[in-house]
Amino acid sequence: MKFARSVWKILVAIKDGLVLLLILLFFAGLYGLLALRPTPGSVQTGALYLALDGPVVEERMRLRPSQLLSGGGSTKSVQERDLVRGLEAAAGDDRIKAVVLDLEGFGGGSQVAMTHIGAAMDKVRAAKKPVLVRAGLYTDDGVQIAAHASEAWVDPLGGAVVAGPGGSNLYFKALLDRLKVKAHVFKVGTYKSAVEPFTRENASPESKEALRAVYAALWEAWQADVKKARPKADLALVTSDPVKWIAASGGDAAKAAVAAGLVDRVGDKVAFGKRVAEIVGKDPAGVEGDFKGTTLETYLADQTPSKDGKAIAVVTVAGEIVDGDAGPGKAGGDRIAALVDKASASGDYSALVVRVDSPGGSVTGAERIRAAIARMKAKKIPVVVSMAGLAASGGYWVSTPADRIFAEPATITGSIGIFAIIPSFEEALGKIGVGTDGVKTTPLSGEPDVFGGFSPTAEALIQQQIDSGYARFVGLVAAARHKSPADIDRIAQGRIWDGGTARQLGLVDEFGGIDAALAWAAKAAGATTWHPVYLGADADPFSALLAKLADGESEANSAHMLGANGAGTDFAALAAQRQGALAQQLMGDLSRLLGGEGAQVYCLECAGLTPSDAPPTPPPASTWLGLLTRLAG
Repeated sequence: MKFARSVWKILVAIKDGLVLLLILLFFAGLYGLLALRPTPGSVQTGALYLALDGPVVEERMRLRPSQLLSGGGSTKSVQERDLVRGLEAAAGDDRIKAVVLDLEGFGGGSQVAMTHIGAAMDKVRAAKKPVLVRAGLYTDDGVQIAAHASEAWVDPLGGAVVAGPGGSNLYFKALLDRLKVKAHVFKVGTYKSAVEPFTRENASPESKEALRAVYAALWEAWQADVKKARPKADLALVTSDPVKWIAASGGDAAKAAVAAGLVDRVGDKVAFGKRVAEIVGKDPAGVEGDFKGTTLETYLADQTPSKDGKAIAVVTVAGEIVDGDAGPGKAGGDRIAALVDKASASGDYSALVVRVDSPGGSVTGAERIRAAIARMKAKKIPVVVSMAGLAASGGYWVSTPADRIFAEPATITGSIGIFAIIPSFEEALGKIGVGTDGVKTTPLSGEPDVFGGFSPTAEALIQQQIDSGYARFVGLVAAARHKSPADIDRIAQGRIWDGGTARQLGLVDEFGGIDAALAWAAKAAGATTWHPVYLGADADPFSALLAKLADGESEANSAHMLGANGAGTDFAALAAQRQGALAQQLMGDLSRLLGGEGAQVYCLECAGLTPSDAPPTPPPASTWLGLLTRLAG
């Protein structure tokens, strides 16, 4: 017995030792990862290297522990304001001899963001510094960036594809009819097409009318920007008959891109690196094709933002608006409202700029954000809205308290409408022999009954709530824009508008980006000197650690300046990536039908107007299982 107790004590001691060792290793690893953050003073004379890994976004997503454990995917993305700030600083920095943009893993972005990046690149070139761009396969967003480069390179196995705005949505009515699932749709707005995938087998004429108008405006603006930056680019040749265009170069898409003036040179990443090294110098510690340079993260850490003058708060509403504390990456209504209320209570800020890049979402989430902004405005603090690429539906709802609304010609806004979708399964259950019955004490007992079917009372009540929500939406816009509700109703009805038309209609006050909005806010606050403070922008150390773990590597320990080849460089690879995007769209549509969401101010068609060419992360199996479980009831 004594021997057994001794053995047990030894085993317990070993166990305790291993646990202690694992804890020590964990914290040592944590310290090591956090220590990878760049420190000021490490900028070397050479190139500013900008690796656009993932999409260009208004606000970077933060990864939650549950997402990491469930295979939630990478958080790689680039904040537009960081990229623009780096480019503009490089223009006047004697240490930066050239700027290099690596689009190997580029995930696209809004047309507004691409225009801002192009303008910042022009400032670098105006300072007599070369700007070099490389990619495997250029798509519309990459072509727009490349147009502003002094040298644009393409991989020998790559090329360029200009598709223009447009694409397909999925329509489920026939499938729902076959499954005997009834989608109860409640909406207001002739053009509110977010419900059409569940009520039609194709897009309505009204939806197509609105989309054609917006597509035409975006396409015209895109062509104008590219042609202004690269006058010799033959866009007519590229877009009228792509097959004939590439066939003229013997089927070599890379040579065809050069022939059309979209890019300047063909070469792999080593040849490109040697070219950069000719300008800025070779990295003595690197391999062939490496050059002296500094990454964006390191460069920005070396920059000290001005804190002179009055502080102007900037709150970002980016991504789908949802209830709760979600985000960044999604616009959690409670989280953003808390940021605004805290800023308002502090008394530290002379004005508020709301940067909106959202297709909308939950009515209650949007209202929480709007109400918080209105509370700050009630304290006589100037409020300005700066619309990015997208500020539609709920994105416009949160904009209504503004004293001034800035947008861009390529901004997508409007979609002033509201809807709700609730499925019921009475026919599906009846088909397999399941019936429903019971006793009711009032007309609303057990309603809405998703198993036995909705009663006329329940349907009428829900539609009344949607009508009331639309009237409130129109009323908010009418009061903000100093128009009558009838005037707003004529331009609302769920229809989307491009920024130029929205300005003509009075939904937007003037053109300009975030800098113009900040300048107007500062003037309204009587500030001659000022600086912006982005609320909620500082990531906590644990979130930073999760991001590093998800991304797999840090910029700080990258072995070489130019990244490894990303996804495939041909059109077939692009098609495969977009097949994955279709799966993501399917998931989103099913979640909207089965997710138990309430009234929505969401712009479904806007999703196709903010393209992302990044290969999507497949949803975890648990998500698919959850949706299938809901379908099975």
